[in-house]
Amino acid sequence: MEKFNKDPHSKDEEISDFRKEEAYLRAKKKVDTLIGFYWHFAVYVVVNLFLILLIGFNSSEGFVSFGPYSTATFWGIGLAFHCIGVFGPDFFFGNNWEKRKLEEYMNKERKNWE
Repeated sequence: MEKFNKDPHSKDEEISDFRKEEAYLRAKKKVDTLIGFYWHFAVYVVVNLFLILLIGFNSSEGFVSFGPYSTATFWGIGLAFHCIGVFGPDFFFGNNWEKRKLEEYMNKERKNWE
């Protein structure tokens, strides 16, 4: 009879709701972080394209000197750190990258011998 006599405000239900809300808040934070990175990248592209063209056309040296590209270079370093902060250090190689590459090369070798 105990399983039919459920209190609507039981602790299990409160804990479950709390976990769902906590998971939602973590997911929302990740999405907001991704949106922030994508905006940072978009602003980086637009502003640096504008600066490179502006400095390149108005400079006596044109596009061959480091001047037009200096902002893009140093800002790009900052953007790379932002990328690592958002996606993690495994972004470039991913999880199990080494294992997948080994299996890929072993499969290629096996196909060569067949």
